[in-house]
Amino acid sequence: MADDRGIDPLTEFDSGVEELPQSVDRAAVERMQTVAYVLDEGLRVPGTDFRIGVDPLIGVLPGAGDVLTGGFSMYIVLEAARLGVSYGTLLKLIANVCVDVAGGAIPVVGDVFDAVWKANKRNVELVLNDLATDHASATGSEHDPVEIEVE
Repeated sequence: MADDRGIDPLTEFDSGVEELPQSVDRAAVERMQTVAYVLDEGLRVPGTDFRIGVDPLIGVLPGAGDVLTGGFSMYIVLEAARLGVSYGTLLKLIANVCVDVAGGAIPVVGDVFDAVWKANKRNVELVLNDLATDHASATGSEHDPVEIEVE
């Protein structure tokens, strides 16, 4: 799905995906990337290179818009939990969604905040980093199992 410049919008995530272990569900990662792209960067602002998603557009609806997009954002958190990211990363993901919903709830300024904060893009990057880092550290000798003989 290339944009008007012929660029695939999801390529910025691809570098992290290549480093992931084979056991990671690639389809789940692609779904998270697609949700993040649609919510945070699906539309290019005419005359600029700045991109916004449907998050700030739906957020225009007072109260309900930000809660609705927060619910969509939680999909990334749930998918990340299913993929096995660390609890620390899950807390960061939830914190980013909470900041996005709370910041977006501020009248007028919140819509600008939603367009700039891009919590979903941040969350996908956190997930990819966590999965790649967890795999890299798990292959080191410090995480090898220790055998203790019991007599």
